[in-house]
Amino acid sequence: MPPLLLGLVLLLCVSLLCGVGLGAAGIGVADMFGFLWAGATGGTVHAGDAAAYTIVWEIRLPRVVLAAVVGAGLSSVGVAVQAMVRNALADPFVLGISSGAAVGANAVILLGAFAGLGVWALSVSAFASALAAMVLVYAVARSPHGLTPLRLILTGTALAYGFEAVTTVMVFGAARGEAARSAMMWLLGSLGGATWAQVPLAAGTVTAGWAWLRWRAESLNALAMGDETSAALGVQPGRLRRELFLVTAAVTGTVVAVSGAIGFVGLMVPHLVRMLVGADHRRVLAVAPLAGAVLLVWADVLSRLLLAPAELPVGVITAVVGVPAFLLLMRRGGYAFGGR
Repeated sequence: MPPLLLGLVLLLCVSLLCGVGLGAAGIGVADMFGFLWAGATGGTVHAGDAAAYTIVWEIRLPRVVLAAVVGAGLSSVGVAVQAMVRNALADPFVLGISSGAAVGANAVILLGAFAGLGVWALSVSAFASALAAMVLVYAVARSPHGLTPLRLILTGTALAYGFEAVTTVMVFGAARGEAARSAMMWLLGSLGGATWAQVPLAAGTVTAGWAWLRWRAESLNALAMGDETSAALGVQPGRLRRELFLVTAAVTGTVVAVSGAIGFVGLMVPHLVRMLVGADHRRVLAVAPLAGAVLLVWADVLSRLLLAPAELPVGVITAVVGVPAFLLLMRRGGYAFGGR
């Protein structure tokens, strides 16, 4: 584990630097490090380099940092959701939270809702609608026996279809074609609007959620073996599932609010990590955030470079690259979902 974690940390650092240095606008390595140093220390740059400095410090760096945060958050939550519902095909969006967030985001993009909030309108509206979706899913899925895996999956899936129908009506009813295109970019995931103002809240929420999951890793091991087994081991499955629901919904709502609905990361990364370190959640939750961060940083780089200066949705890259890689590793490793 220590060599693996060290290698992933170094790979993430290199990936972040590559993410800042690569783009449609060519910026030399020396200039890039100079701009990063000036931004970190509050130094000055030559007037002729102001545009390049803005690209590096105000556009690319917050974007790659946010990509790492979102990738780590989606991967961590993916591990938790798969344990919570005991389903190998579950991901952070199975609870319908992302579809609910899409309704709020598109209300801003297409209808101009919450215009008074300025640059915060999109994030606030998406997060608020994600929380509303969370409350609705919880209210419908709850039963006298608590939150059972089957009820959670069925309720989240059914309500997700409903939220997607509302979003589709909004997109097709949009008067402006450019607004509809922006809405579709957000629905497929995009980090093009990343700013430094979005980083602290997203990073804080993801870190707090990951820390709680890591603390409860032993309980997740028990829950993954079934409710009867976990109860015999002293874990209250109903209570733990409620706590997991709240944590995963909060983290998912936060990252979706700043990046859109980036799919496949929360499904693929947990399984790939289990191929490397086994099914113990203490190990999986140590490795998955780093692996997810590296994956999404490079997916974002590819989304910027493949059709430069145009940009592809990040979710398209994660699916196109991730699906064949996942299937190949699964076949080579003789992997059984949920363990070795």
